[in-house]
This record gives sequence, structure tokens and C-alpha cells, in this order.
Amino acid sequence: MSELLAVAAVTILAVVSPGPDFAMVTRNSYAYGARAGLMTAVGIACGVQVHVLYTLLGLALLIVSSPSIFFVMKLLGAGYLVYLGLKSLLNTKKLVFGSAESTKPSLVAAFGMGFLTNALNPKTMLFVVATYSQVVQSDSPVSHNVAYGFFMSIAHWVWFSIVALFFSKTTMRQRMLAYQGIVDKSIGLALIGLGASLVFVNVAR
Repeated sequence: MSELLAVAAVTILAVVSPGPDFAMVTRNSYAYGARAGLMTAVGIACGVQVHVLYTLLGLALLIVSSPSIFFVMKLLGAGYLVYLGLKSLLNTKKLVFGSAESTKPSLVAAFGMGFLTNALNPKTMLFVVATYSQVVQSDSPVSHNVAYGFFMSIAHWVWFSIVALFFSKTTMRQRMLAYQGIVDKSIGLALIGLGASLVFVNVAR
């Protein structure tokens, strides 16, 4: 039970910490509505499973212990976030409440944004690796380890679904769309800053 509580506590703290996932869900929710935001949250939850899978298979130890492999992963994740940040920062298309529905990304595209944002985030990888290596006991049953991984995904899905529903509320969307230029630039700069920071993630164990 203590192991479960430790995993739950670490996961919840990691999930609610602001980061690329939060920025992506916020952007899609206020700009395109609840469905886009909720599908982005689903993509994020599935992205977590990528980290869980290779951690359980032991590949994460290779990535963390090999600076060159980890650096390539960081560059991929940073590059994707910087790309999304630049798109938001340089966006000149003014969305009007109601008209945004016709320009919103498909549900598949929204899912892909969330999935890639999380799957390419080395900070999520370090969180998953640290949880399994520092909190979970080495002799824990495989079924427990798999269940912990699903809990991590569910926690991400629940939290970011709440975020999506909050920022997709009519009054919130109207307010944020009224200041779209400022909001887009703020989110764009945040994504670029988060992407740049990934390159400097300390991997020393």
C-alpha cells in the first residue's frame, strides 16, 4: 500500500506541474473547443505509455546511460516544441468565437499533438524512470508495474481533461479569444522556452 501511495503522490505532483502538456491542452481548448482539448488530453495519456513501455523493457536505462542517445531524444522533443511555439508565436489568423469551429484540427490531429508533445518529452521519461527506479520496489510483480503505468496515464488523462473543460468554457474562450494575439504569443514563448530548457535537462544519476 505504501508503494501505491508513493507512486500516486509522485504522479499527481508531476502531472499538475505546468509544462508542455499543459500549454498544448490550453491552446487547443481555448482556440478550438472541448473536443479538441479532450482529444489532446487522450493523446498525452497515450504518450505516457510510450515511456512506461520502454522503461519496463529496460530501454530507458540505455537511453539515460548513453548521453548521445539521450541528447538526440532531447533534440527531437525540443525541436517539436519549438516548432509548435513558433507556429503559435507567428500566428496571424484571428479566430472569432464560433468561427474557430470551422478551422479546428481534426480529432486525429489533436490526438497527435498531445501524443507527440508527451512522447518526445524527456522530462516525462525521467519522471517515469525515477518512479520505477526510486519508488517501486525491484521485486514488485509485473502486474503491479503495469498497473502503475496505467495509473500514470489515467492521472494525466483526468487532469488534462479537467484543464480542457475549464479552458473550453464559453466565457473563458470568449475572453481568451478576445486577447488571442497576446495569448498566442505567450503560449508560443512558453513552448519555445520549454523546448529550449529540455536541452539542458540534467541526466546525471
